[in-house]
Amino acid sequence: MKRCDWCEGNDLQQDYHDKEWGVPVHEDHIHFEFLLLESMQSGLSWQTILMKRENFRTAFDQFDYNLIAQYDELKIVELLKNEGIIRYRKKIESVINNATAFIAIQEEYGRFNEYIWQFTNKKIVVNHYKTGEEIPSKTVLSDFISLDLKKKGFKFLGSITVYAYLQAVGIIDDHLDCCFKKGQ
Repeated sequence: MKRCDWCEGNDLQQDYHDKEWGVPVHEDHIHFEFLLLESMQSGLSWQTILMKRENFRTAFDQFDYNLIAQYDELKIVELLKNEGIIRYRKKIESVINNATAFIAIQEEYGRFNEYIWQFTNKKIVVNHYKTGEEIPSKTVLSDFISLDLKKKGFKFLGSITVYAYLQAVGIIDDHLDCCFKKGQ
């Protein structure tokens, strides 16, 4: 079975690729989980994030954005001591900030899912690449969404991070043309 190049030879990434990456997401709590993980990944490898994912889940109250939006300085200090997660104050503070911005989008659009899928008219953007080297790190779409998220108060979600998020949640299908997951 042929897969995308980036996951070959790595069981954790292969499992993630086969079961999650590029599968269209429509549940707000999963959108928030991926936004949190992608913002934490910035500057690091996805492997690092996958290895710490369950620690993130526990530390950040099962990715409950309603709880996270209420975190205070005591909770930030607790998180900074947690060796199982990325202990960078600005990223932790951005997660709290982003939880508040996420809730504001829900209040405006009913669901975050409605907001994020509007950018593609609720359709999956299917790209066709033969090799991983052809896949861009950002696009006009990710530039636009990143700017809109920033206007709405989000932090640590630049265009490259947003593009990775769009791939992860299946808004963009960047599975290689030879990959068994293409178009699923």
